[in-house]
Amino acid sequence: MRPGELIKERRLKHGLSQRRLAHRAGTSQSAIARIERGDEDVSWKRLESLLLALGEEPVLDSKRVFTRYDAWDMEEARKRLPALRLADGLALNKFSSKLARAGRAARRVA
Repeated sequence: MRPGELIKERRLKHGLSQRRLAHRAGTSQSAIARIERGDEDVSWKRLESLLLALGEEPVLDSKRVFTRYDAWDMEEARKRLPALRLADGLALNKFSSKLARAGRAARRVA
């Protein structure tokens, strides 16, 4: 859930208008609206102050990033020199091109 969505959900749960939350938090109604729409980035400190104004305390959590790439491999790759990473990328591109050509040729034969 994004910060703006969280603020809006909790504000509505407590039955508060944007104006009332803004008054409690010492900000403007338009600022609350921008945050809830996602038009304004929210720092942790700002999120905490808005949630406290709602009588709630923020809790930080994490979740696993689902990707086809292994995080450890990506971190190790970042440690390599840029020239070596570029060479690996170019070699992969060349291999992919050969593989694509072989696939097209196999389809023509079949």
